[in-house]
Amino acid sequence: MRLMNSPDRYGAVAVALHWTMVVLVLAGWLLGEFGDVFPKGAPRETALAAHMMLGLAVILTLVARFLWREADRLPLPVATPFGSLLERLATAVHWLLYILLGLVPIAGIVLQFAGGGALPVFGIFDIASPWSADRQFAATVKETHELLANLLVIVAVLHGAAAMFHHWVLRDRTLKRMLPDL
Repeated sequence: MRLMNSPDRYGAVAVALHWTMVVLVLAGWLLGEFGDVFPKGAPRETALAAHMMLGLAVILTLVARFLWREADRLPLPVATPFGSLLERLATAVHWLLYILLGLVPIAGIVLQFAGGGALPVFGIFDIASPWSADRQFAATVKETHELLANLLVIVAVLHGAAAMFHHWVLRDRTLKRMLPDL
């Protein structure tokens, strides 16, 4: 598989960044949703720390995706019976995903700071909260973070369903272009 995109498929770097993001988001969402099943104390704190590290990794991967997207031309769109309508819809959904991929971890960082806690950065160092704890604000930010995270997962699932629709109904190469060559 080529590193760079070609006119008809994504290259290895774009594919790796895409699927890395899928794993990070899924793991982060699962830890966020089910972190309370861990026993109180060290196990739950470790799960929360992992959740925060995944969020930071999402931000780093998103930046890498944008940098790579600027450096490497996108493949040409796949022609469909729906014409440019489907292409415009796909572009809008991709941008919505990018926005949510940025907003969810940012809301998580604000939540950590709103609770008065420091933000651990991959266990290397901590960033102290720039303000004192505010429980009411933290509760509002937590609801926002959860809402955005759930919306991200819903849009991502719809994105995946659209890829399956392309593959199984339209029988085009949309899905195959983002799969690694095996």
